[in-house]
Amino acid sequence: MKKRKKKKAFNPHYLEAVQALARMTYKSIYIVDHQNKVFDYVSDNPLFCCGYSPQEVQKMGFDFYTHCIPNQERDLLVQVTKAGFSFFSSIPIKERKQYTLSFDIHLKHRLTHTFLIHQEMTPLCLKKTGELWKSICIVSLSTAHQAGNSTIFKRGSEHIWVYHSKQKTWEMRTKPKLSPRELEVLQYSIRGYAILEIASLLCLTADTIKFHRKKILEKLQVKTTAEAIRFAIVHKLI
Repeated sequence: MKKRKKKKAFNPHYLEAVQALARMTYKSIYIVDHQNKVFDYVSDNPLFCCGYSPQEVQKMGFDFYTHCIPNQERDLLVQVTKAGFSFFSSIPIKERKQYTLSFDIHLKHRLTHTFLIHQEMTPLCLKKTGELWKSICIVSLSTAHQAGNSTIFKRGSEHIWVYHSKQKTWEMRTKPKLSPRELEVLQYSIRGYAILEIASLLCLTADTIKFHRKKILEKLQVKTTAEAIRFAIVHKLI
């Protein structure tokens, strides 16, 4: 008689690497098991936990979203998640781990206020059928003005996909490209330097720095430097 092959159990040791990463970043990290609707891991960063302990969040599982997302945005979360999963299912299985879904949504702290977060979700493990099993989520404070802003990125791709909630469609766009000098000016802006300080550091005139900033805003189709910084970080331009 032929011996039956034993099914390989999921190796949990990857959590040690996630825990080490969580200790080195200011962002919140958690692991989602989409099949069982539980969290395999929640970092002790207080941003995502909303006043609960990581253990309490894990115990709540997907009920956490009911407790901590405002009523008016739960439908948005469901819509974006379904649209993201549908997008993933249209991709060849071998490529699915190369994509990341990001969006902004409000969380309710149990004791204080409501705040807007930016979440990025990347497939971590797939079932043999290609269905999403586990994903890693990274959460940071959002610099956007409202919830939504759903985008999908592919590692190494020059394209991004932007979700239109009214039409319920994904639009493919080409990432804007900044020149080396524009990237340099934006990097100094992120560090908090003013126009005159950047001009001095780069041995340029203030008018030249203003020109570069104007070009940055035009290319990224935003109105302020703060918006340009957010766009560049979210869309992996820097």
